[in-house]
Amino acid sequence: MKKYIFSLLSAIYLLCAVLPANAAKINQTSDPLCTVQVSGKSIKEVFSLIEKQTGLHFIHNATEAQLSKKISLNANNQPIDDVLKKIAKQSGLSFKREDQVIYVQTAARLLRVTGKVTDAQTGEALPGVSVKIKESADGTITDTNGNYHIEAAENAVLVFSFIGYQLQEASVSGSNLNIALRSDQAALKEVVVVGYGKQSRKLLTSSIVTVQNKDFNRGAFNNPAQLLQGKVAGLNITRSGDPNESPSISLRGPSTLRTGQAQEPFYVIDGVAGADFRLVTPDDIETIDVLKDASATAIYGTRAANGVIIITTKKGKSGQTSVAYNAYAGVEKIANSIKMMNATQLADYLSKNNLALDPSDQKGANTNWQKEVSRTAYSQNHNVSLAGGFNQTTYSASVNYFDDKGILKGSALNRFTTKMAVEQKAFNDRLKLGLSVNNSTSNSDIIPNQNIVLYNMLRYLPTVPVMQNGAYTENLQRIQYYNPAALLADAYQKTKSKLSLINATAELKLPLGFTYNISLSTQNEQVNGGSYYNSQYTLDQGVHGEAYRSAFENTRKVGETFLTYNKSTGKHDINVLAGYSLQEDVNGDGFQANNRNFPTDDIGYLNIGLGSPAGDFRTDWGPNLYQKLRLISYYSRAKYSYDNKYLLQLSLRRDGSSAFGANNKWGTFPSASLGWRITEESFMQNQHLFNELKLRGSYGITGNSLGFDPLISQIKYGSAGAFYYNGVFTNSIGPSQNANPDLKWEKTTMYNLGLDFSMFNGRLSGTIEAYDKKTNDLIYFYPVSTTQYFVGTLTANVGSISNKGYEVTINATPIVSGSFKWNTSVNIAHNKNKLVSLSNSSFKLDSIPQAEPGGQGETGYKVQILKTGYPVGQFLLYKYAGKDANGVSQFYSHNGGVTTTPTSKDYFYAGNAQPKLVFGFNNSFTYGNFDLNVFVRGSLGGKILNATLADLNRTSDVRSYNLPASSANESPKDVNAYLYSDRYIESGSYLRLDNATLGYTFPKFTPGIRNLRVYVAGNNLAVITGYKGIDPEISLGGLTPGIDNKNFYPRTRAFLFGLSAAF
Repeated sequence: MKKYIFSLLSAIYLLCAVLPANAAKINQTSDPLCTVQVSGKSIKEVFSLIEKQTGLHFIHNATEAQLSKKISLNANNQPIDDVLKKIAKQSGLSFKREDQVIYVQTAARLLRVTGKVTDAQTGEALPGVSVKIKESADGTITDTNGNYHIEAAENAVLVFSFIGYQLQEASVSGSNLNIALRSDQAALKEVVVVGYGKQSRKLLTSSIVTVQNKDFNRGAFNNPAQLLQGKVAGLNITRSGDPNESPSISLRGPSTLRTGQAQEPFYVIDGVAGADFRLVTPDDIETIDVLKDASATAIYGTRAANGVIIITTKKGKSGQTSVAYNAYAGVEKIANSIKMMNATQLADYLSKNNLALDPSDQKGANTNWQKEVSRTAYSQNHNVSLAGGFNQTTYSASVNYFDDKGILKGSALNRFTTKMAVEQKAFNDRLKLGLSVNNSTSNSDIIPNQNIVLYNMLRYLPTVPVMQNGAYTENLQRIQYYNPAALLADAYQKTKSKLSLINATAELKLPLGFTYNISLSTQNEQVNGGSYYNSQYTLDQGVHGEAYRSAFENTRKVGETFLTYNKSTGKHDINVLAGYSLQEDVNGDGFQANNRNFPTDDIGYLNIGLGSPAGDFRTDWGPNLYQKLRLISYYSRAKYSYDNKYLLQLSLRRDGSSAFGANNKWGTFPSASLGWRITEESFMQNQHLFNELKLRGSYGITGNSLGFDPLISQIKYGSAGAFYYNGVFTNSIGPSQNANPDLKWEKTTMYNLGLDFSMFNGRLSGTIEAYDKKTNDLIYFYPVSTTQYFVGTLTANVGSISNKGYEVTINATPIVSGSFKWNTSVNIAHNKNKLVSLSNSSFKLDSIPQAEPGGQGETGYKVQILKTGYPVGQFLLYKYAGKDANGVSQFYSHNGGVTTTPTSKDYFYAGNAQPKLVFGFNNSFTYGNFDLNVFVRGSLGGKILNATLADLNRTSDVRSYNLPASSANESPKDVNAYLYSDRYIESGSYLRLDNATLGYTFPKFTPGIRNLRVYVAGNNLAVITGYKGIDPEISLGGLTPGIDNKNFYPRTRAFLFGLSAAF
């Protein structure tokens, strides 16, 4: 027992003796306490005092002068780390403690750095530039003159950042450091946005054109594509004066027999494929990239046969917050009008020909009907934007209001657009999350039966007033003869469209050079419309007012995910991408309804239920059908570069669509391209002419599924009328579309050869390209026998169409001298279109008559033809042979004679609408703070059928309809004057002064205002042309291009005053 007690006491003793000693040791090595109370002592003496108290040891390479520096310290029994921090503040030294050793690090020399930040291109001072010490919170900004000063250690890195400029870093090596920042515009010239990524322009093997914000067209535009009109070789854009009408757009010629969306490029906005262009405004756009050849577009598969337009909006950048305000106000007038006879001229014509008007038309008036339905139009646009960032977060937001009052009364468009976007980086920038929300609300005022208004403002007799005895003048005994002012006053139509897009993105940088991206977007459109035709409306007589209401919803959901691999080894650079896409579109989810016989016209369409229709009225539910379309895609792309000299790109996309036949739901679209940077060869190193010379070639196949009814390959049943049974009308249904399980994609194969060059240190650069584009398996509605099929047409793949051409783009800076600079650019495009075939083993067609202008007395007369060996837009008309002895127009017959009664056998080819050459020529001048831009564009070789003039030239009906002033010498006996013939084929060539803008940028005059510029601009200032119609720029879209057919909304001449301010 004693033994165990002794052992226990011994253990307790050892614990009591050892533990305090170890505790003291632990405390000593972890955070010993010390007391240092000195005044005016050297650092060396303080070190010695600390070493004696703590047992720690200092190791340093400080100079004797540094150790002799006097400091004062009052630390009573404080942890050693706190004491060292106090010493560091006075000495400029830094300390690091490991076990029993304190390592002393001598601080770098502290400098007061001063300098000036300027624009690298213009040399102008930049106020408000953020200047920060890297990996530190210390920083400052430049003053109004671009000057700054900051305290920084020698060899520290300063980071300069500014909205609109590239971030730049510089090391501190002295007390003065001047910086010239390059604008992002200059950087973007070197980087091109491609499908699912970006690429250096120098390493590009595809045909892609980038247009920057500063080079956009200026004007009251409702579509971003109008910003590019005349700027991109091969991209043909025709704009109407109608604020509610989208321009017709074609790239490298027509490549399908379908119309509408099927002929237009595919839009991608900030990576969202198929996003609606109405969601972006010109002031929010940074760049627009136009992908032209198949190697660039094949990655988008079935939607890219007509090219791809990629819109990139402005983003926030880390640094100072920037606020911008851009605005303009404009006035628009009709640029040109058809000169119709006034009352005096009409009276002279009638008198000369021993004719007289009906007494009901002789009212002593002299009405200019074109002026009665038109007005001076005003437009305005306001854009406020905010952008910036801090730490790992960037953000941007904007609000835009656009208002365009149409040149015709009753037409207008206003649009309110908002955009918000934020990006957040995390995990040392390896993860980037993004969220953007875009909204657009458009309100449209539309003229009901606008084409009839446009026709009658020309042909209505000037001798009658607009109104008589408080009512509009009317004579309903004549064909297609209606008071245009009454048509405008007695009916109206309004449409409200709400559009939203939400896009969430994530990018994760993985080890071994992999990057994973995912994007989820949802787009929703709600369209609410209403129209009302009052009880006096001349086209809706006897119904006592008729109202229509409609509400439809369209949605699009897109999911994209792709993995990218980047690897650089020596002279080898590899980039591989593989992805998956899923898209679902739902369109036409809604209905229309109408009602008649309202107690008053004051209600309009707002309370459609108050109508009391009589008789056999049946509700018009509208033509829209609910449609759901799904598209699944797998895609990949591989890029390889050897020594930045030899370039290769391969891509493959496989698309599956619910629209196509059961036997052909999937399509495969490959592409390949090669590039050779000749200037990188050893034999080019001693030459000084070319800065860049690159030869590239590409081949690829793309598809066309745009604009498809999802049930296009299925048998479809629809309304087949109604029958009266048992006292009620009952709807009947029947087949309206034949099934075709073999229906497949149209496929466009394109070869492209290009040469890119830059000379004289970049003062001259350009691109020369040639292409061969052929579309096979054209989809058309072919006539079939109803003994084999339910319906007389079948949607099938038959035939092919070809486009071949060349494009030249030249950019030059001829003069840079002091404060004067001149930049110029020109682009030229030639395209030859030809319909190769309309037949296959099952269907045989040689030609398809097209384009029925529908003039009075000419029902069924088609003026164009789709024919093998000829282009789209080929005119086929009577051939004018002058007038006979009685003054009657006569025409050549098919047997070589002449006749005044031509038949369908007497048609002749009469040219085509496709232009031979389309060009744009831009010049920009800067002198001091002034800038001037002049933009000219034109077209050569195309033909126009002036069907409007033909329909107006009814000299034999002069007592009923007005005549053009040019008909003054025509005989009223000419009953054939109006017949469509090559007499009315005119040259569509023109040279247009499209825009001139003069601007002035104010010097930096007040803090807080970074930039202030005011400008005046004129659009469509002058046109040189021989065309007799309103304007020679007739739409080249669709299957019936080049026809001026009484529906030409007047083109305007606009003058704008605007300002741009940045804060």
